[in-house]
Amino acid sequence: MTNTLFENGRLTRRPMGSTGLMITPLCIGCAPLGNMPETFAYEVAEEQALETVRAFFNSDINFLDTAYSYGDGESERRIGLVIKELGGNVPDGYVLATKADRNLQTGEFTGAQFMRSVERSLKLLGLSKLQLVHIHDPEHTTFENVMSKGGPLEVLQQCQREGLIEHIGVAGGPIDMEIKYVETGAFSAVVTHNRYTLLNRSAEPLIEIASKRGVAVLNAAPYGSGILAKGPSAYPRYAYQDAGADLVDRAFKMEAACKQHGVSLAAAALHFSLRDPRITSTIVGFSKPERLAQTIELAHQTIPDALWPELDALAPKSVGDPEANRF
Repeated sequence: MTNTLFENGRLTRRPMGSTGLMITPLCIGCAPLGNMPETFAYEVAEEQALETVRAFFNSDINFLDTAYSYGDGESERRIGLVIKELGGNVPDGYVLATKADRNLQTGEFTGAQFMRSVERSLKLLGLSKLQLVHIHDPEHTTFENVMSKGGPLEVLQQCQREGLIEHIGVAGGPIDMEIKYVETGAFSAVVTHNRYTLLNRSAEPLIEIASKRGVAVLNAAPYGSGILAKGPSAYPRYAYQDAGADLVDRAFKMEAACKQHGVSLAAAALHFSLRDPRITSTIVGFSKPERLAQTIELAHQTIPDALWPELDALAPKSVGDPEANRF
C-alpha cells in the first residue's frame, strides 16, 4: 500500500471539515501533559511537559489537542507557558484545540460553567481567542441540557459571535450520543476516543455519518491507551482500565500477525486510523519529546495490504460485541 501521508518528506495537511483550518493527519494529545497519574499510571514533570510542547512547535505536526479538565487546567497552563515563550500567540500554521468542561468538583454542566471554562482556558493559555473548543464529555449531562436556551452550546455560540472562539466541536464517549450531536448540524468537528482501534470498531457508525455531513472526525487514542503501543504483555489495559481476557487474547494474536508481516503492532494500530480517509486527524497522547519523532517514523512505515484482512478477522465481530462496548 502506498503511503500518502507525506509529500516531499513532510506530513500533508488537509481541511478540518468546513472550518477553513488545515491540519496534519497526526495530532498531539496533551492529556498526559496535565500530569494525571490516576489516569495514566505515571507522572509527567513540568519541565518534561514543556520540552514536549516546545518540540511540538518545532515539529512537522501542526495540530495540538488539550482540555480544561486535563489535570484540572495543568495541561493548558503548561502549554500556555510555551506559547508565552513564543511571543504570546499560537505560531502561524499551527492549530490548537481545547475543550470546555463541567465543574470537576461539583459536576455543574451549565452555560455559566462553560463560560467560566472558556475564560479560564483563555487565561491559562494566554490567548485572546481559541481556534476550536469542544463540548467535552456530554455524557455527564443530558442532550436537552446541552442544547437548551442558555445552555453550554448557546454559550459557546455566543462566545463565537463575540470572537472568543472560532469553531465548536463535540468530544465524548458513547457513540449514539455523539451521533445525536453531529446530526444537529451545530458542530464542525467530533472527537471519538478508544472506540475506533484495531480492538474496538464501535465508532464506525459515527465516523460514517460525520464524514458524510462534512464534520471533521478526530480519532483519539489509536493505541487504546497503551495496549497496542506497548503490547499486551507489557500493558494489558484498554481505555485506562484492566482489559478483559478476550481483548488481551485478541491483542496477542494481532501482535503475532504483525510480526509475521515484519511490522510492529504499534505501527499497524496507528495506520489503522491514519489509512481511513474519513478520519481527518488521529490524536496520539504524548508525554515526552522523543515520542514525536518515533510517531512520525511509525507513520512513515508502509503496512502490507495482506495484513489488514488478518487483523480484521481478529477484531470484535460487530459493535454489539460485549468487548466493543465495554468502554
